[in-house]
Amino acid sequence: MPADRSAPPDPAVLRSAVHQRRLREVWRSAGWPSQDLVEVELLAAGLLERVPHGDRPDTLRVTDAGVAALAATLQRHRARRDAHEALVERVAREMTRAGRLAWRGLALRAKVSDGAQEAWVMAMPDVFSIRNTTVEQYLEPVVHEIKVNRADLLADLKRAGKRAAYLQLCSECWYVIRAGIAAAEEIPAECGVLVAGEAGLEVARPAPRQACRLPFGAWMALAKATPLEGWRDDDAQRLLGDPEAAHGDG
Repeated sequence: MPADRSAPPDPAVLRSAVHQRRLREVWRSAGWPSQDLVEVELLAAGLLERVPHGDRPDTLRVTDAGVAALAATLQRHRARRDAHEALVERVAREMTRAGRLAWRGLALRAKVSDGAQEAWVMAMPDVFSIRNTTVEQYLEPVVHEIKVNRADLLADLKRAGKRAAYLQLCSECWYVIRAGIAAAEEIPAECGVLVAGEAGLEVARPAPRQACRLPFGAWMALAKATPLEGWRDDDAQRLLGDPEAAHGDG
């Protein structure tokens, strides 16, 4: 029997990741019921409806309200992703302006320990940068992890292994958070905090600095990846041959 659509869907159901995931699964499937409490709540909210087939078992169908809920979720995720990518780009550009080589979305292997055993894990910092130098001891690799949503930040802070992997790969590890989503005191002390506001990036707490020597696997990943285009040696060469640039405006 079709669900009663006279009342609006329960907002708690619309916001729940579990319910959203089940709704997507039904949308992509033949609609076979699971007959669990998640399904009951989706039916009661009018996001799903049962479809009878006579002597065959009933199936499920996403209602118009369910389609609208899926579309709204998609828009929220897209807006969040766009805001995240914009801030990643902003931080990466700031690194290149500082004369560093910066990469976005690198996949790097790191060895971490939980106290009992060591294991290799994949780390994917939003921005990874090194100084533009030929001296290995002066590289000062830095990791920036970008967060624009409080729920995403809180979920990330529970992943101690992820931070441990970052700290194996850098001299400084920073969380860059959108203004208003958290206080600096909520971020673990081993990481620095940058707050992204309209006026720019503000240091809320400096990152502790540690010695770091990049493992061979990280060097291979950097060699295969393309850094963000920024300051280049040929730009410097052009400046050397430009009398106006050499003397400046003054």
